Amino acid sequence: MRGLQGKVAIVTGGAASIGEAVSRALVNAGVKVMIAARSADVGTALAAELGEQAAFTATDLQQDSDIRKLVSTTVESFGQIDFIINVAALYADDGMNSTREQWRDTFDTNINGHAILVREAYPHLCKSEGAAVVNFGSISSNIAQADRWTYPVSKAAIHQLTRNMALDLAKDKIRANTIMAGITWSVPVAGLTENNRDIADQVCANYQPLGRVVEAEEVADAVLFLCSDLASFITGAELPVDGGYSALGPEAAESCMVAMMRAVEAAK
Repeated sequence: MRGLQGKVAIVTGGAASIGEAVSRALVNAGVKVMIAARSADVGTALAAELGEQAAFTATDLQQDSDIRKLVSTTVESFGQIDFIINVAALYADDGMNSTREQWRDTFDTNINGHAILVREAYPHLCKSEGAAVVNFGSISSNIAQADRWTYPVSKAAIHQLTRNMALDLAKDKIRANTIMAGITWSVPVAGLTENNRDIADQVCANYQPLGRVVEAEEVADAVLFLCSDLASFITGAELPVDGGYSALGPEAAESCMVAMMRAVEAAK
């Protein structure tokens, strides 16, 4: 896509799962990538695999000193910062029983850390032609989900953060948008299904009209688009990559009226 070659991106949570797919896609598109994650062994290995176009900085988004080091190391390594891709997320969620510590840690990673990263990178983004921020929201941000409190609420906050970023950064020609990924074949989903992709696809067919989980690479392609010149006049937007999940609503894959008629026939 136009406008990616030679640019530099920071990808938080960029060492595994969806973040890994984003890091790989950016490198393949000619972007230099600083992978930011807490897992040093995984991050170092991925950066080594991707070659000179990538590097790794161990980063805990709850630590301002780590964030400042991430920004300074990126500039020292690659000379500039053009894109911030905020993928990292904490899933410390016990619904109503979530502790204050879980609430604090979730927001400190999912919201506060990403806001502070953009603040610290801001002077460098201002120097870029075509700078962009891509935040990872979620389909979980707009609907109620049983037994989940901290994660959906933090993701709803990400969507509002993006809107505020888009407004305040527009004067500097920096765009900010949100990716809304659907249920994606990722580390959490693989764990829930004991690595059974068929089960994941069968269940998701009731929630995502295209009939399967989202591929991490499909989400990464959307990130490339939002960073590219093809999205040069798009800011403050939410881009769903969810196979129709957001459009489906509570009716699920079958109309409630059809289900009632079927139930009547079954009761005869």
